[in-house]
Amino acid sequence: MLPLTFAQEGEAHVIKKIGGSAEVRKHLENLGFVAGGNVIVVTKMNGNVIVNVKETRVAISQEMAQKIMI
Repeated sequence: MLPLTFAQEGEAHVIKKIGGSAEVRKHLENLGFVAGGNVIVVTKMNGNVIVNVKETRVAISQEMAQKIMI
């Protein structure tokens, strides 16, 4: 397992685990990041990671992306 920050742009990955506090996990779940779900990194810029998750484009901080394991 690797953090989402190590994913290459354009590659599809399956989310294996969401880390962090219960509050952080709940926030990421509300954005669509759930174990077993697919995620694609669109681009990385200025410390943010833009991803497609559940057919929606979402921007998250690199710190949050570190908590998403693929």
